Amino acid sequence: MRRNRGGPGAIIGRSRAEGKSRQQCRCVQSMLCIRPIYPRGAMSIILRRGVPADAEACGRIAFEAFKAISSAHNFPWDFPTPDTAIGLMRTLLAHPAFYSVVAEEDGAIIGSNFVDERGPIAGIGPITVAPAAQNRSTGRRLMQAVMEQEARRGAVGVRLMQSAYHNRSLCLYTKLGFASREMCSKMEGPRLGLKLAGYDVRPAKMADLDACNALCRQVHGHDRNGELSDAIRQGSARLVEHLGRITGYASELAFYGHAVALTNQDLEALIAAAPGFEHGGFLLPTRNTELFRWCLEHGLRLVHQMTLMTTGLYNEPAGAYLPSVLY
Repeated sequence: MRRNRGGPGAIIGRSRAEGKSRQQCRCVQSMLCIRPIYPRGAMSIILRRGVPADAEACGRIAFEAFKAISSAHNFPWDFPTPDTAIGLMRTLLAHPAFYSVVAEEDGAIIGSNFVDERGPIAGIGPITVAPAAQNRSTGRRLMQAVMEQEARRGAVGVRLMQSAYHNRSLCLYTKLGFASREMCSKMEGPRLGLKLAGYDVRPAKMADLDACNALCRQVHGHDRNGELSDAIRQGSARLVEHLGRITGYASELAFYGHAVALTNQDLEALIAAAPGFEHGGFLLPTRNTELFRWCLEHGLRLVHQMTLMTTGLYNEPAGAYLPSVLY
């Protein structure tokens, strides 16, 4: 059994009006209770659950928000067009296992946040606020809303990926209780079209689910059954077999996909055989120098760095892995 290295997180505490007897409130899932402080005017903004009809407004805001922050730091845009962002929002708002929160002011949407609830670990994102509506604690409120939801749900941990060039979001998430765990590199490039001798890559099937989940639990201490099940149904999941057994899998070699393996060679086999690196490339832990160097030597390029941040349960990985943009 690995040692739990869970750091504190954050949920919204009770108001002062409830009396001093409640100020020392009981923490949930090892998350630190905090009380939000809003600037003047911030409370005119209301939060509500997202619905599919919000997709276009949320998508356009996501496109503009990511475009603004990426351009300010001279990095490529996360979404190449507004339609790309709108398409993602349609998918998330229609998925029953994604919890969504929308911020409105005077009846107009000004931001949104999402949390993936397909497993025991919740993954936050994307969170976006319209550029004209920023610096009014809307992002903080959107974060607190989904963290409060995960405390109610009983999630054993909450995680996210933070763009390393965005100092303000790093500071916000740290103040909300997240701990920085891993620096990751976003990699892009052409498909490699290679096969590693002794490593056989094939599409994953539902019959492989138990073996893949067991592998994930061996590496991380938990599985990602919901995500992998979706990926198998969509036809994007692939696995690698070595010496007659499953030694790794990838829900997809993509920004929203994750991979788990026993060794770097298993991950190299999955990367080498990938049909392409769709939806913004993929992430890999930068400290995995062997795999990082292998990717660079095979023509893949670094786009930018991201930081894996966590609250609650966290086990140091006992194997090779590629995180998704959620965690």
